[in-house]
Amino acid sequence: MILYGARPSPFVRKVIVFAAEKGIDLEVKPGGFGQGGEAFAQTSPFGKIPGFQDGDFLISDSTAIITYLDTLHPEPNLIPVEAKARARTIWYEEFGDTIVQATGMQIFFNRMVAPFMGMAQDLAAAEKAEADSLPKLYDYLESILPDSGFLVEDRFTLADIAVACPIINVCYCSSVLAEGRWPRLRGWLQQMRERPSFAAALAVEAKAIERMAAA
Repeated sequence: MILYGARPSPFVRKVIVFAAEKGIDLEVKPGGFGQGGEAFAQTSPFGKIPGFQDGDFLISDSTAIITYLDTLHPEPNLIPVEAKARARTIWYEEFGDTIVQATGMQIFFNRMVAPFMGMAQDLAAAEKAEADSLPKLYDYLESILPDSGFLVEDRFTLADIAVACPIINVCYCSSVLAEGRWPRLRGWLQQMRERPSFAAALAVEAKAIERMAAA
């Protein structure tokens, strides 16, 4: 199985962590931002990362890839089967993929990706997202995080993976979470970072993040 994309992408990281939790070996190759060539283009005709290949099966989009992996390897169970828990897990994945990422991309892209890629920065947009949108997201998560430290069923699920991934990117270039206003959220995120699947993924992408920060 081959996963195409840039490791610092929250969507690529989401699949890497999900696969690691399942014990699935993935070969990660560059894709997107002008990389990956024809092999990546075949998996993702519109350039969306990550792209994925398993033999002659080609697909893109992190949710589609995770759905495929989970069907092939249902255990350990990371997407609950109980109706309400399953629905909440899918909600949190959507929340992470579209709501958190929409804010996080303004911050991470303009502060780290754009200068690294030689693209124009919109630092005002980053500052506005950090000041206006980010605290609202953090307030929401602080208010709903259970005492167990997991978003659904008091155990680690896809919900935790999907929400943590874009916040990790924000924290690469924003110190807002460290201010102390959201201790429950901060503790949860640290717990995610320390989990072996996350820790391994973050260790591999660390050099790329260092190069981006230096730019």
